[in-house]
Amino acid sequence: MAEENESGLNLADLSEADDTPAPKKESQDSIGSAMTDMGDLPRSAKDLEAVYDIPVMVSAVLGKTTMPVSALLKLGRGAVVELDRKVGEAIDIYVNNRLVARGEVVVVEDRLGVTMTEIIKTERAN
Repeated sequence: MAEENESGLNLADLSEADDTPAPKKESQDSIGSAMTDMGDLPRSAKDLEAVYDIPVMVSAVLGKTTMPVSALLKLGRGAVVELDRKVGEAIDIYVNNRLVARGEVVVVEDRLGVTMTEIIKTERAN
């Protein structure tokens, strides 16, 4: 039996005659997939596993200089090349020729290393 309210209207008839769609309730799964479609950003370290084995070239640049080829050819053992950086100034750290950080030179056992002191955020080009 169909329900009737106080005015005697059949509630079942009203819901069938109503052409406006009911608000759509999104499930947690559809919300998660919508978020995934919005840029496919990794949400955990496990999402990055596919790229763990990809090699990248990391370079730490102590400084730069410009010189003519003739001066370069005259360099020999013990020659000093003056760079554009001062002692204690941060060095540039590049990954695949893109500046990603600045840091300081450190000694790790008998090798040189780099400590990152500043991460460089750059705008993404589309």
